[in-house]
Parts: sequence; C-alpha cells; structure tokens
Amino acid sequence: MFDIKAIRENPDFYDQGWAKRDIEPQSGTLLSLDEKLRAKQTELQDCQSRRNDASKSIGILKSKGEDASDAIREVGELKQSMAILEEDVRTLSEELSAALSTIANIPDEDVPAGTSEDDNVEIRQWGEKPTFDFEPKQHFDLGEDLGQMDFEGAAKMSGARFVILKSDLAKLERALAAFMLDIHTTEFGYDEVSVPLLVRDQALYGTSQLPKFEEDLFKTTTDHYLIPTGEVPLTNMVRESIVEEETLPLRYTCLSSCYRSEAGSAGRDTRGMIRLHQFQKVEMVSITTPEQSIDELERMTGIAEEILKRLNLHYRVLKLCSGDMSFAAHKTYDLEVWLPGQDMYREISSCSNTGDFQARRMKARCRPKNEKKTRFVHTLNGSGLAVGRTLVAILENYQHADGSITIPDALIPYMGGQEVITSS
Repeated sequence: MFDIKAIRENPDFYDQGWAKRDIEPQSGTLLSLDEKLRAKQTELQDCQSRRNDASKSIGILKSKGEDASDAIREVGELKQSMAILEEDVRTLSEELSAALSTIANIPDEDVPAGTSEDDNVEIRQWGEKPTFDFEPKQHFDLGEDLGQMDFEGAAKMSGARFVILKSDLAKLERALAAFMLDIHTTEFGYDEVSVPLLVRDQALYGTSQLPKFEEDLFKTTTDHYLIPTGEVPLTNMVRESIVEEETLPLRYTCLSSCYRSEAGSAGRDTRGMIRLHQFQKVEMVSITTPEQSIDELERMTGIAEEILKRLNLHYRVLKLCSGDMSFAAHKTYDLEVWLPGQDMYREISSCSNTGDFQARRMKARCRPKNEKKTRFVHTLNGSGLAVGRTLVAILENYQHADGSITIPDALIPYMGGQEVITSS
C-alpha cells in the first residue's frame, strides 16, 4: 500500500520502481483520482462552512423577529448537496484505495531487474552435493517404499495434493518442527506464538494476500479464511497499534499448518510433497524500525541458513529479481536446497523485507522515545523452514541403496536416539 501524498510529491520515482517490475506507469491514473477526490472534499468542506453560516443566521434572524425562510431553505439545499458530495467522496476514496491496494511494492535499489526466475542472482552456496553409487530416488518413491508416505489414502478422503505421513516419517516431521523452533527461540531471540489458523479478510488485506490473491485462498462459509502462511497472524499482531521504538525489533516465530489452493499450478509437481494444499511451516516475522530492516533481512536469512547447515544440506542463496518477487516484497532472498532425486535445487525458504508496505495497510506504527509523532514500522517475514520440504530434502540427501534413511545428527535427540529409518 502506498502513500498517495508521496506519489504526488515524486511520481517519477514510483513509476520507475513499478517499471522495474514491468508494471505500466500508474501515477497518472492515481493522481487523477486523487485530484478528483480532493476537489470533492474541498466542495464538501465549502458546503459545510456555508451550512454552518446559514444555520447561525437563522438563529440571529429569529432572535430579531425577522423572516428566516430564505436561510432555512438554503440550509436544506446545502444538506442535500452535502449528502451527494459525501457519497462522491466515499466512492472516490474507495476507488483510490482499491487502485493503491492492487499495485505491487517498489523494489529496493539493490534488487536486480528481471522478468522471471531465470534472472535471479546467486549470492552464495554452502556445503557440497552428496554423491551416490546408485541412482538416487525421489522422496515420494522413498516414502512409499518405506510404507510411511501415503498419497492414495489421503486422496480418498481429501483429493489430490494431500499426504498421510505415518510412523517414523510422522515422527520426523514433528522432530523437524521442534528442532527449528528450539533454534529460533533459544539461540536467536524469537518469541514462539501459537496462532489462529482462521482469519478474517482484514488480516489478509493487511499482509497483502487480499484482494490480489483471493483465488489462492480457502474461504469458509463464516467468511473466515484458512491461513496460507503463519506470516498472516504473526504480522497482524501489531495491527492498528503503536509500538514504542525502544522495544523493536519484535521477533515472532510459529509452527502452523498452511493452506493454499495452488491456483495456477495445474500440472506442476503433481506427485509428492513439494506442492500440497496443506503443509507445515515454521515462520519467522520481524517488526522493526525503518533503519533496522535492512540488517534484519540479512539476519533472518542467516538464521534460515543455519537450519540447513545444522542438517548438513547443500543449498544456495538467491537474490530475487524484480519480476520474481512476491507482491508485497521490497527485497527477497530465496534459499534453495539440493534434491538429488530430482537433480535440481528447490525453494525451501523465502525471506523478505516488505518495508512499510504492509504496515500502511495494517496501520501499524512505532513511536520514538519521548516523541509524540509516530511513523510506520517495517515488517519482514521468512520461512524457517518449510517443514515438509525439509523432510523431502532429508529423504533424498540421506537415502541409501536399500531405501533406508539416515537421520541427521542434529535430529537424533528429537527422534529419541533413533539413527535410521527403515521400512515399516
């Protein structure tokens, strides 16, 4: 969400930023709406002033015993005009707000220009790709051969893009989530939160999923939505509030189920756990001052990397180009883990700084110490990590020719000392 005053003062800056995302110039349309709105607001204020003057004159005329009929008629006419103008102002305000809410965030200067994932820039790699003396399998073959990953059974009750994990794989999923949360909370100062999985539309508007991406959401008959990510409830914890700056940054983490309709992904990743309608994710959210958010993005990305390092999973970090960033992002790093069964890198975490884009929609502000004036906070979010995809990475990277899976050292305490997963 943008400040129309800022666009009014520097329209070229915004048009150039949107052009980096391959979006046509928007300032002309927005400022035209803004001009019409302000003109109607001026007319309304003028009518209000004239009505007030006429109302006062009625009392004066009556106190003198003079005829006040003309003044009474004028007040009636002005009230009718005001009702029309108030409706015009409401309509134009909604139209301008709708226009502002459907335009993507401006990319940071550091974001490379580009139109697709092919234009993303690799920043670094960590670790080495594992080598095998056999043909490595994909995770779904491994899981089904273990008898602990059931897509067919899930489809009977829920349809496509669902999975049932059983026995040690269910335990591994739980172990991964606990491992991630422990690192975030005990080592990096995140506050663990248990969040609602159902939210109303204003929460999704605040984090920019609505109105742009409604087709990718699951909506209930009670006008609630299932959350697509823990980012939604965590970020909305500061909705319509003023936070004292000395308390920032606020850092929150949660484990939640996430629900996505995967609209537009027909034919992609139809087998396996890469793209499900329901999945587990550990989320990180930071609320910062504008000055802190640049460093906070680097810190958050490093924490997500630390999870992969401790699991000894080879990965790379990409700086996303302007055309591959999410709608609300100002700057984004993606972590892609190596999957030997697929012989390719796949996204396992995305860490984004949204600047004040979400804060404006949520009316989330901060106040410097000993000052009355407030300003918008900056919000950041990142996967720390996607639990299902991390399980996928462990299956493919730690597999053996007999189909067994070695449990990474860091997870053995969370698996009750178990070191290997074998067929049920």
